[in-house]
Amino acid sequence: MFSLPSLSSWLPSLPSFEWGSSLFDSFLQGLIAALGVSVLNNLLKVYFFVSCVNDPQRQTHKQRLRTQWASLETVHLAGLILFLTVVGTRVAALVVLEFSLRAVSTVLSLGKGSGEKDRLQLFLVCQFSLGCGLTCGLSFLQEGAPHRTLNLLLSLGLAALLSWGARRFQRHICSLYELHSSQRYCGVCLGLLAGQHGLPRLLGRTLAVALAVSDLAAVALINQDFLNTSEAVRFWTPLTICYTLLVIYMQEEQRQHHFSLQGQIQTVLVRMGGLFILLMTVGRWLDLLGILVSFLGELWCLVGVRTQIDLCQIQGFPSQRPTVTAAVAPGRESAVTAPCEPRPFTSALSRSEAPS
Repeated sequence: MFSLPSLSSWLPSLPSFEWGSSLFDSFLQGLIAALGVSVLNNLLKVYFFVSCVNDPQRQTHKQRLRTQWASLETVHLAGLILFLTVVGTRVAALVVLEFSLRAVSTVLSLGKGSGEKDRLQLFLVCQFSLGCGLTCGLSFLQEGAPHRTLNLLLSLGLAALLSWGARRFQRHICSLYELHSSQRYCGVCLGLLAGQHGLPRLLGRTLAVALAVSDLAAVALINQDFLNTSEAVRFWTPLTICYTLLVIYMQEEQRQHHFSLQGQIQTVLVRMGGLFILLMTVGRWLDLLGILVSFLGELWCLVGVRTQIDLCQIQGFPSQRPTVTAAVAPGRESAVTAPCEPRPFTSALSRSEAPS
């Protein structure tokens, strides 16, 4: 009689179940990271849409934000999941570290007179780097966990809930914000009307926490591949020099050229080209493949936010004091345009209740 162990010894060697589980965990990490990026993208759409509503000269961009098809958003999310799944943890760590240095330099320049537009531009170009950071954080936090797949499934449920809520919020604002804010009907729309300028600050703090955790995870994941300190020094020294030169180059490009889709594509090409040349000397061939995937992922994210990038090119965007149009009694002017205070709907309510 053949026993099960002797029978299995005659079978050809196949990939183990551990490899399949690792691939499934990588897919879950990419899916969670893509959902996190979609939350940021939807909240940015809300902010840009409200800013366009408050400015009559930007109605064309408002319609472009409103008429984006849900099917295209699904395709964009699916492509982002694919890129974040196959990019690899090591390359994802390098990407998030490079972006963190650029983000720190941008924040330091914000304290020297730069406006809110620079912060919005940083949010638009950080989406793939944020996805890589979430992937690194999940990989580091779940490493060695006895129920890693179950933990990732629970995290996926939370990420899906947040993504669904952000997407529903974005659709509600793009469809009904103008009606609800003018008629003072919806608490969500009125709250957004009053506190829209606090949204970039909230997003900035959230991204700062996410990137801080991602940087720690990225450094720990990269150092796992080194057997001694000398190997780590041989890797980190040229990497630090390369990152420093890239940050200096990005700062000079930002001062000399306007923020545009073509300029950002050129920036991505320079960044990924520098990392590609660096990893040819201190990396592995899988890292080179990951750099190519990262390049495609960066382009994929930039194409998805091209409307917002076009808005950032407009002079005076975002408006520091949005305008609200309120109807008055017959015989007077048809509309009154007044600057919004920190609570603009309160002033609009007092004017509408005044006797004609």
